[in-house]
Amino acid sequence: MSSVLTPSAQSEISETLDSLPAMIVRLGPLRPRITDEEFEGFCAQNPELRIEMTSEGEMIIMLPVTPEGGNRNFKLTGRFAAWVEADGTGVGFDSSTCFTLPNRAKRSPDVSWMRKERWDALTPKQRNEFTHICPDFVVELRSKTDRLRPLQAKMAEYLANGVQLGWLLDPIRHQAHIYRPDAAVEILDRPQAISGEPLLPGFVLKLDGIID
Repeated sequence: MSSVLTPSAQSEISETLDSLPAMIVRLGPLRPRITDEEFEGFCAQNPELRIEMTSEGEMIIMLPVTPEGGNRNFKLTGRFAAWVEADGTGVGFDSSTCFTLPNRAKRSPDVSWMRKERWDALTPKQRNEFTHICPDFVVELRSKTDRLRPLQAKMAEYLANGVQLGWLLDPIRHQAHIYRPDAAVEILDRPQAISGEPLLPGFVLKLDGIID
């Protein structure tokens, strides 16, 4: 059974939200750090919010993207989902999915994927929690309110916690940043498509309507 935040912690968050503009909201680390169950309870109390947490316990509340940003993400998710269904070697996840990384950060990539054998190893209970596991592949799609450096730091965090391939797609600069373990970040200017090889065999993401 999920627990909820204490009344004082809930009040602190509500007062902070009420006083801030409609943009990404960063709440300083709560003391003591909230538990997994309390985080799940807070998300359940606020289903309209997309919530992440840093490894230090700082909560990040992200409001919805614009229709243009949503359309880009729709195309991204749809194109990847078609490959996942046809390939069958892994399981795909959309932007509403939250993972607890090994460093205790709770992150929701715009698109992510996990090898089927890793997914099959999870119990039914683990599959229905913000389980402690890192995807094998993640994509972050920059929106008009996203600053680039925090997204780059998030991509580095993914790699440090086990991601094998990461893409940061930037429609503002019309770039694709490719992240792989033990390799320099590869930045492509105005690419028409990018390949997921060798982790995602046969997957090529066409980028028209996503970063152009």
